[in-house]
Amino acid sequence: MVEAEDLQSLKTIALLGGCRGPIWLSSQSLGNALGISPQTASRRLIALERQQFIIRSMKSDGQYVAVTREGEQELKREYTDYVRIFDPERRQYVLTGTVISGLGEGRYYMSIPHYKEQFGGCLGFEPFPGTLNIRLDAASTQARKHLDHARWIDVPGFTADERTFGGARVLPCKIEGHECAIVEPSRTHYPEDIIEVIAGFELRKALNLNDNDTIDVEITHD
Repeated sequence: MVEAEDLQSLKTIALLGGCRGPIWLSSQSLGNALGISPQTASRRLIALERQQFIIRSMKSDGQYVAVTREGEQELKREYTDYVRIFDPERRQYVLTGTVISGLGEGRYYMSIPHYKEQFGGCLGFEPFPGTLNIRLDAASTQARKHLDHARWIDVPGFTADERTFGGARVLPCKIEGHECAIVEPSRTHYPEDIIEVIAGFELRKALNLNDNDTIDVEITHD
């Protein structure tokens, strides 16, 4: 459990620009922003660094601080809580996980013309022939269960060349601001901590992703 004082300090650093890269920040300036002493501000910075929410580096002109991915995730969790409080009909979820290699099935199915047409019609983009496979962390695996109440879009199955292809469902989402969608085949053998994401381009290449990289998937629904 993150202490309220630490969360407030992390939010202040983010508001000063710490999520966009290292910013110059002294204990005095942070203390002024928070209305606390430089000594207390210094202890807050040490606590945030210990929790891996920030990284600090020293240069000739002083201390530079940046919010880490873990810090951003903590702020996003806080944001999600506020969305639930002030706009309970509009739910925001952030699923966090690590990139993994798939079995190549997504590439095969996304290359079938009829699937591509159906996905393009309901999502507004023609999917790249392949999926980004993500293994969710424990908290996100639990959160994923709530998504069954979201507005999934059904993609019916079809028959072509004397072969039957099963249906699927898709849920629009975003990764780093890019429009994507979680896709779930009607008949799937993936465990509950794995999701597949499609987009109109190759996500791995566009976002410079490798196996074991951590990534956030944002879902908003009414």
